[in-house]
Order: sequence, then structure tokens, then C-alpha cells
Amino acid sequence: MRVMHGEPEQSTPASGVPAVHRAAARPRTGTESRTGDRSRTAPASRPAAAAEVIWRAQAEGRHSLLDRWSVSARGFDALVALSCFALMLFDVPGLAEADNSLTGLTATLVLAAGAATVMVRRQAPWLPFLAGLAYFGWLHELTLVQFGLYSLARYRGRALGIGGTAGYIALAVVLFQVPGWAPHPAASLADFLSAVVPLGVLACGVGISAYRQDLVAQLKAERAEAAALRAVQRERGAIAQDVHDFVGRELTLLNIRSQVLARRARDTAHEADFEDLAEAARRAHLLLNEIIVARADGRAATPGVAGLAELVEQSERAGSPVDLRLCDAARRLSPIRQAAVYRVVQECLTNAIKHAPGERVAVLIAEDGGGRLTVEVRNRLRGAGAPGPAPAAGTDTGTGTGTFSMAERVRSVGGEFTAGPEDGSYVVRATLPTGLG
Repeated sequence: MRVMHGEPEQSTPASGVPAVHRAAARPRTGTESRTGDRSRTAPASRPAAAAEVIWRAQAEGRHSLLDRWSVSARGFDALVALSCFALMLFDVPGLAEADNSLTGLTATLVLAAGAATVMVRRQAPWLPFLAGLAYFGWLHELTLVQFGLYSLARYRGRALGIGGTAGYIALAVVLFQVPGWAPHPAASLADFLSAVVPLGVLACGVGISAYRQDLVAQLKAERAEAAALRAVQRERGAIAQDVHDFVGRELTLLNIRSQVLARRARDTAHEADFEDLAEAARRAHLLLNEIIVARADGRAATPGVAGLAELVEQSERAGSPVDLRLCDAARRLSPIRQAAVYRVVQECLTNAIKHAPGERVAVLIAEDGGGRLTVEVRNRLRGAGAPGPAPAAGTDTGTGTGTFSMAERVRSVGGEFTAGPEDGSYVVRATLPTGLG
């Protein structure tokens, strides 16, 4: 869009709408849709292995070409630049007829060069802004300066956006005073500013709004990452406490048995060996107590597969029936591995109660014959048009950190973990070594 020379009623461009009226007809010329346009991506750092599961599950599926371009900042900027160029093409006939030594071809090339500056609007938003001011002073072109003001406010914040808008208005006032520059010599300064100022203010305002949305999105992403980190750390603490309870008990038994054997082997060649073994068990137990502090929250150790029946009863009392199939191999697992199985089932049943109440939950715990145990929990997503995977929830209501806890617990025993929608159901699947030989 450009400010035309001559009388408004005699300066109707090819589109059949006067330049000033076209500004009113498309008040969003200098802005663009914010769909998929994000100046800040979620922080690159994620909680190592546990967080990777969630992003991998959410990344599955096919995306359209537009979706992929929306994710790519460079691709989206190319679309914005093309949009800017397409809008400026409406002014080519007027530029070719005006007294500026431009033909239709050269005017198109000049406008294309200006639109190309929009490609760097994230890294250098000053470039399209300054180019827009230059085109405004030379060709009375307003489209590019609107894109420049939006980019300046969007990617550099409110202060610079307002400063750029003030500079644009000041330039308009100065140019209007230049003899022969004003598009309508008979028009007053107020009439001229009433046509050009609202466009710049609108572009800056939309840019500031988008900038604030980016800040909110970044804050939410940082909070989600912090919640995930806290969940992983809590689960690691619970794992360490379980190790303390289970391993400490075995070390205590080893110490007692070694002392008994030492007494039986008194006055024999093996007495010293058994005493050394008992002393080593005592030192290991003391070291374990020093490394892993005593349980501060008073909770008991995580139950094993024997506690699954109670979980099923609790779930059914809450209105979610459960079909539990448990193989004998699960009962022979070590206490640490049984605790991992229990935590996965516990988180999944809690998730089902919160996000799919009343739906039947199928829990399958089976040995695959290759020395590995598979834990699969499946429940149907509510409604045919249910959105993507509902966040797993444990004690962290609504934050989705339960999935991180499950993944951390499974990986701590050398297992693998996946979670996501599958054939209309939400499926959590954990595979861990049995360690049964």
C-alpha cells in the first residue's frame, strides 16, 4: 500500500479501491497471523532420558507441509516475506505511472528487494523497519514499514516498538513539510496523519501483543521443564531410598549370617575369613546409611507386585474397573524391579482415574521369554475426537510429571519406556530385564 499523488478520487489503483480506503479495508496489512510464529522456542535443555520419552511420543505421526513450515522459523519467515511482497504488488501499476522513473518491471524488482528484508526480521528487525521508512519516503509505500514495525515490536519488545512508531510518525511529519512530497497538496497535516498513523500504531500494537504472548509461552515452558526436573529428582530420591531399604536389609542379613558362621568356625582356618566378611558387611551398611540419608517424609518403601491388588481395588472404588493379568515371573523379580513395576501401574491407574474416569483399564504384566518383562497399561481415550495424549498424572496433578517419574524409575533398572496414543487408546509400555538368568 502506498500514499498516492493527486486527488484521492482520481487515484484509484487497479484493484478499484483508493489507497486510503484500501488501508481501512485491510487493517491487518502490516501484521500477520501468529499461528506457528514463535520467536522463542522451548528451552533446548531437557531432563535427559526421561524427558526424551515425552518429546519422542509427541513427535510421532505425520504432519502436513504447512505444519512443518510453521515449526521452521526460516520457512515461516519466507511465507511472511512472500505475503508482504504480494500485498505490495497491488501498488506496482501506481508506481509505474508515478513520476519516479520506475517501470512495471523495475518497480516489481524494487518491491521484491524490500520484501526480502522481512526474511531477517527475527535476527535484525531494524532492517525491514529502516527499509520500510526508506520506501515510505521514496515511493510513499506503507506496507513494508508496517511489517517492519510489527517485527521491531515482536522481536525487540515494547520499548523499541514504541520508539520505532514514534520515529515513523516523526518522519511522516517531516516529509509532509517537504515541498512537492505530500500526496495531496491541498490536504492538511491532520488529514495526512489520520491516514498513516493508525496503520503504524496498529502494527506496533499487534507486535507488542505477540511479544507478550511469547513471554508467557516461554514462562510456561520453563515452568513445565522445572516441574519435570523436580519430578525426576523426586523419583531418583525415591529410588535411592528404596535401594537403601532393600539393599540395607540384605546387608544386615549378610552381616548376621557371617557372624553366625564365624562363631561356628571358631578355632578353624576359616574363622578370620568369616569375621572379615561380617566386618565388610557392617562397613557397607554404614556407608549406605551415610550416602543415602534416612527417609525424611516417613513413607514406607515402595511396595512390590504384592501391592498391585490394593491398587486395583482403589481404582475400582473410584469407578475405573481394572483387568489385571500378572505372570508368575513378576513375583520372582528383585525388590527394586518390583518397585518399578508397581510405580508404573500406580501412575497409570491414577492417570486413568483423572483423565478417563469410568473407562476400563487393562494391565498386562508378562514375560516375553527373552529375559525381559513387559508392563503394558491401556485405556480407551474418551470420545472419538479426543485430543492428543493426556498427561500422565501421579502426585503432580495436571503437570504431566508422572510420566517423567515412570520413565526415570524404569530406566533406573535398565528398562525402556514409551507412552502415547495407539489405536484409540492411551498406552503406556515399560520393558525391563528380569535378572532371573
